[in-house]
Order: sequence, then C-alpha cells, then structure tokens
Amino acid sequence: MTPTKPFSSPKTQAVVLMGPAIAVYAIFAIWPIIEVITLSFQSWNGLTPDRAWVGLDNYRRIFTEDPVFWIAFRNTVIWTVLSVIFPPVMGLLLALGLNEKLFGRVPLRAIYYLPVIIAPIAVATMWRWMYDPFFGLFNQVLTSWGLTGLIQDWLGDRNVALYSMFVAYTWQHVGFSMVLFLAGLQNVDRSLVEAARIDGCNRWQVFVHVTLPALMTTITIVLVLSTISSLKAFDIVYGMTGGGPAQSTQMLALWAFVQSMQIFNFGRGSAISVILLLVTLVIVIPYLRWSQRREETSR
Repeated sequence: MTPTKPFSSPKTQAVVLMGPAIAVYAIFAIWPIIEVITLSFQSWNGLTPDRAWVGLDNYRRIFTEDPVFWIAFRNTVIWTVLSVIFPPVMGLLLALGLNEKLFGRVPLRAIYYLPVIIAPIAVATMWRWMYDPFFGLFNQVLTSWGLTGLIQDWLGDRNVALYSMFVAYTWQHVGFSMVLFLAGLQNVDRSLVEAARIDGCNRWQVFVHVTLPALMTTITIVLVLSTISSLKAFDIVYGMTGGGPAQSTQMLALWAFVQSMQIFNFGRGSAISVILLLVTLVIVIPYLRWSQRREETSR
C-alpha cells in the first residue's frame, strides 16, 4: 500500500499556500472594516474605554445636522467626475504618443511617470509653494508676461481652490494612467493595424475601430482605479488646503479624519467612512458588471 504524502490533496495545498496570506488580509483589512462599521453605530471619543451604542444616530446627524458633510460630498463628486476624465484622457494621449518610435521615448516615459512615485504630501508642499499669491511660480510668470489680470489667490479663493488643487492631483496621476495604457497598447494586434491601413483607414479610423476596442479592458481598469483613488483623496487635500478656505475644498475622506482625529468623534467619523465605502461600491460594482457583460457579448 502506497503511503499518502502529506499535503498531496490540491485543496490542502491551496489552504497551506494561501492560508497565511488570507490570515494577514483578514487581520489588516477585513477586521478593520468590520470594526469601522461597528463603530459607526456607537459614540466614542477615542480616549475612554467605554463605547455607547447609538444605532443610526450618527448617520441621522450627518445627513440632517452636518452642513459640512454635504459640501464634502459635493466636492468629492466633482473631484471624482474630473478624475475619471482628465487624468485617463491625458494618460491615453501620452501613451499613444510615446508608443510611437520617437527619439528618447524611454526617458520621456520615465519623466512622465516620475510624479507618481513622489509622496502626495511632497507634491502638495511643492504645488502650494507654486500657488503662493506673492512669491509663487504661477503669479510670477503671469506678472512677467504682463497678464496681471489673471493673477489669483489660487488656494485662497473658494471659487478656484478646488480646481487649482485638482491640477496638482492630475499632474501626479497622469503618469499612472499612461503606464497602464502603454501596457494595453502592447496587446494591440499589429496585423489588424496594418490591415486597416492597407484598406485605406487613416490614423483616427485605426484608433476608433482597432486600437480602442483592444483597450477596453485597460480602460475599465484605469477608470476603476481612478474612481477609487479620487474617492479616497486625502493627502494632497490635507497638505495643500486642509479643507479650506471656508470648507470649500473639504472632501469626505478628510472630513472623516477631522471628525475622528480632531473633533474626537470616532463614531461619526466612522459613519462618514462607511458612507464613502458604500458610495465607492455603488459606483464601481455596477460599472464592473456592465464591462464584464460587454466583453462577454463582444466575444
């Protein structure tokens, strides 16, 4: 009789190999999510060990008594819409250009990707200096060009602060979309491109009918990652404006932090985090299902 080797079963091997990773993920990802959801139904100042169960009171107060929440919600929606348009489109244009046989395209790829690896708080500090109304780069350039009418208090004017901050965010994130699209362009069948050109298609027709359909999976990935990144925007907002002026750049992620770490209302801060999580799921899951059905029908 042949002795049974330990861990010979595929299921046993899977448990042994994946068990440690699943345990780490459960401890550092699943459990904190459960803890935040539980805390959203409680009142706790973060200092005393006692927590009071308040049910849905935190959510009721957020929706009915917290005007800053709705400002942060509106700003987050605007930020998300802009984030799924400008960085992906600019990244796609850069990828199309740098996918051609250009002199120095490898160094250019590195240069455009460089902002991605810079810490967001460093990006915030650098752009805050450039936006300085007295000594900043932008106003100095406008002054030297004689365009003094365009000079702004870029981060002090509540009408332009959010969009000024988004320019810095775009500068940092375009390179990430570019790299993903460059990877997707490597999967475009060159024979189809050559066949389309032989048939008389111009560059735009080749892009629309050959390149774009081949990039649909990459586009889905880029849009999903851009959405998630925009909804949890925190570092650059905290570093550039802190939510000001007059809460005009406040975001949901930052407002959850303020409620928890500055006002010491961890229950309400957790409730805002749960709302942000639900908003993310409501946006991302239907889009993923729609993309999956579209790919299945196109096969």
